[in-house]
Amino acid sequence: MNPTTVFYILIAIIIFNFIVDFILDSLNAKRYGATLPNELQDVYPEDEYQKSMDYKKTNHRFSLLTSLFSVTLTLCFFFFDGFKIVNDYALTFSDNPIVVGLIFFGIIMIGNDIINLPFSYYKNFVIEEKFGFNKMSVGTFFMDKIKGWLMMALIGGGILALIIWFYGVAGPNFWLYAWALVAFFSFFMNMFYAKLIVPLFNKQTPLEKGSLRDKIEAYGNKVGFKLDKIFVIDGSKRSTKANAYFSGFGSEKRVTLFDTLINDLDEDEIVAVFAHEVGHYKRKHIIYNLTLSILLTGFTLWLLSFFVASPELSAALGVNEPTFHIGLIAFGILYTPISEITGLLMNLLSRKFEYQADDYAKDTFGAEALVTSLKKLSKNSLSNLTPHPAYEFYHYSHPSLIKRIRNLRA
Repeated sequence: MNPTTVFYILIAIIIFNFIVDFILDSLNAKRYGATLPNELQDVYPEDEYQKSMDYKKTNHRFSLLTSLFSVTLTLCFFFFDGFKIVNDYALTFSDNPIVVGLIFFGIIMIGNDIINLPFSYYKNFVIEEKFGFNKMSVGTFFMDKIKGWLMMALIGGGILALIIWFYGVAGPNFWLYAWALVAFFSFFMNMFYAKLIVPLFNKQTPLEKGSLRDKIEAYGNKVGFKLDKIFVIDGSKRSTKANAYFSGFGSEKRVTLFDTLINDLDEDEIVAVFAHEVGHYKRKHIIYNLTLSILLTGFTLWLLSFFVASPELSAALGVNEPTFHIGLIAFGILYTPISEITGLLMNLLSRKFEYQADDYAKDTFGAEALVTSLKKLSKNSLSNLTPHPAYEFYHYSHPSLIKRIRNLRA
């Protein structure tokens, strides 16, 4: 295929994706302020409901601005040979494909992050601050950025270097070695993320002895779920929003509760949230998600092996000599329609898993404590209680609150 044709296909995909997101966001925004179902009338006092509408409208306008800026920047990079300029600059340091690839992606990714830094800062220290969510200091904000860049350089750069090396050694069969590497890394991170990565950003402490821990342990014993590791994370260091998550397998399995969750919910509600997380474990959702993710990664790398060496793809980005990193950029955009479809399917599966975890909590602990906890968490995060069905179908990994409540009370 002619490189010019490929170039305009890439442009069309970028613009089409932006238009779809714009339409979905606009449809969703039109639902702000819709009449709440009877089951949700008690979530917000009237003044809080208005505050939630203001929060969503502010975020909608800000999201539109950042999306427009991002797509404009991307198109400028295409039309003004940005990829060629960065590639040529990387070649001034070395002709080794691994070094060139690392420099190329380092410039692209860190450069993009720096360009978007004002938007990120405004989001945290203006919007989130205005609505009472932000608890992050300026120092923490910039330290998080630096830590993120270092992790990206060490972990992301290390994986990328190995994949490029596999490509140089194995040619088209590189994807098998890359797949094995990514599969191992995914499993390792699922096992040890909370132990190795989280402490770089947050402090985790064992849940202290007391009535809450006693209730959680009693529930665990009741359902045959032995758990020694229950941690509290200082989420309030950055935000007032609450969360809880399960991670790890075997002896490394643990439940982590945000301190904001403990502050916002009563003990039975916290146990209900814990029961939901146990439901994910009992129904093997973590294993299913990890397996599907690894299979999808293998499929993506297999497809990449057919395109990455294409002279047409590299030429479409202004680089005459085919290189792995240029081919990867072009393929990433061409793959967008497929990734959107797989994303939809994964969201469908995720919503099914959430219903199953809710059902497990209902069957083993009761429905009402989970219902009230979900209402409180939605209220405290100013969640959208009336999402547009198309937006929910496309973007939501969890069912909307009203659907979860009706399922729990069915």
